[in-house]
Amino acid sequence: MPRDSRQSDSNSALAALLSAVVPGLGQVLRGRPRQALTILLTLVLLVACGSILGRVQDRAAEIFFFILVALPWWAIQSYDAFLPATSEKGSLWRTLCVVWSRGHDIRYLGALFLLSALMDVYIIVANPNYALPFFCSKPTGTFGILAKAQSPTLHVLIGLGFLGQRRWSLFLYVVYAGFGLLNAVVNSACFGFGRIRTVLMVSLVIFTAYVLWRRRVFVDLKTTSQQTDHAL
Repeated sequence: MPRDSRQSDSNSALAALLSAVVPGLGQVLRGRPRQALTILLTLVLLVACGSILGRVQDRAAEIFFFILVALPWWAIQSYDAFLPATSEKGSLWRTLCVVWSRGHDIRYLGALFLLSALMDVYIIVANPNYALPFFCSKPTGTFGILAKAQSPTLHVLIGLGFLGQRRWSLFLYVVYAGFGLLNAVVNSACFGFGRIRTVLMVSLVIFTAYVLWRRRVFVDLKTTSQQTDHAL
């Protein structure tokens, strides 16, 4: 590899790392100060909106907003610092187009599923006596353990599949979402209204609609192998 190419890769990685730590700092390194200021101000505005939402609603709403809006923007601007820009004016728009065309939004959802799996495991370990509502029942014993274990297991499988944009993970997610929505509806009929359960149902519907809308980014192993062989 030529020396200039190695130096360019090193600068790209450093710029991405700097922007991951301080939004916009990598863009300053790449000689795009106006863009850096735009990025920083946008992130400050998003964090402020999340804080206001948290005061109006609750802490959970603030965290939800941060994960789905502010954190993706943080990741995108870091990726923008990594990519070489053709012009300062068009850099961010070009980066958004790259993120969309390469399906990085689906990969981000995959990372969220892996994070959710870790949270599931923590909740199960920290609350061993908690019984997960399962179709109007709260099973205990061996069946109760299996009922709780299925959540982190599915989240890990879907997360890994989404990171690789595998078609089987799309099918698995649709099954997971359908099962989760049906379970939540039945439990609502038995146990009454629950805020967390209602948020879960709404989130499932929105996420499922989005994932199905982006279904074209999912590929199977055979297609990937054929594309690789053709490129070689």
